[in-house]
Amino acid sequence: MPFCQALDFVVSEARHHNMRLILSLCNNWEDYGGKAQYVRWGKEAGLDLTSEDDFFSDPTIRSYYQAFVKAVVTRINTITNEAYSGDPTILAWELINEPRCPSDPSGDTLQAWIEEMASYVKSIDPVHLVEVGLEGFYGPSTPELLTVNPDDYSGHAGTDFIRNHQALGIDLASVHIYSDTWLPHSIKENHLQFVNTWMQQHIDDAANLLGMPVLIGEFGLSLKDGTFGKEFREDFMETVYRIFLSSWKGGVVGGGCLLWQLFPEGAEHMDDGYAVFLAKSPSTLSLLSNHSRNLEF
Repeated sequence: MPFCQALDFVVSEARHHNMRLILSLCNNWEDYGGKAQYVRWGKEAGLDLTSEDDFFSDPTIRSYYQAFVKAVVTRINTITNEAYSGDPTILAWELINEPRCPSDPSGDTLQAWIEEMASYVKSIDPVHLVEVGLEGFYGPSTPELLTVNPDDYSGHAGTDFIRNHQALGIDLASVHIYSDTWLPHSIKENHLQFVNTWMQQHIDDAANLLGMPVLIGEFGLSLKDGTFGKEFREDFMETVYRIFLSSWKGGVVGGGCLLWQLFPEGAEHMDDGYAVFLAKSPSTLSLLSNHSRNLEF
């Protein structure tokens, strides 16, 4: 099945099951092509490109991205016969998953790209929400918050949680939580403390500085190398849900938190270490069910 028709099916099935989707329009990483593929296309076309970060600055590459965005956002679903731009099944557009631009630690390059692309998406679809897809690293605009980052590199990755979300057209703040790859140690108590501090700071900043809901767009813990086990992963998940639920009940946060990632049986070959197979993890299923019930109105 061609890619676009496959996406039509996904959107149609999501509607059938009363689910909402956040569709990411690109990836910082090479999975599914990502920004590196755009740079390869540019080089094949004769552009003088030296870095994957040229994705954010080269005008021709930016036009490639905009052409793709237009094709997706204005697409007519072949199953529902409805334009993506008018489909309430789509909750939001994500500009790019986990953008980083370390070639410009000032953040100016990525900020200009976010401002341009958020405006472009809104120009062809003023209805849907738009979010960036950030991991949540604090940058030069808030030097007093750099110590909240998991390490020194994070403050020089070219991203800036506060400044990036102040771009016109951004409606929803995004944060990810991967302490297992960000922190240099495996002390479990320190991981849970980091999660608490990381979430609370972003929840407070989204409410008080940005005035927008915050979405924990990804959080997870890898079991791949054996450093952590299922029991601690559930402690990790419980911590995330507890903090979110507390803020939600207090009326502070209006987003959500999305686990990376739920897999069906038979997809074990795609497990990157973060996969959660509910059929094989009844305690995890119980944890998720309980927190889902807690969010019922």
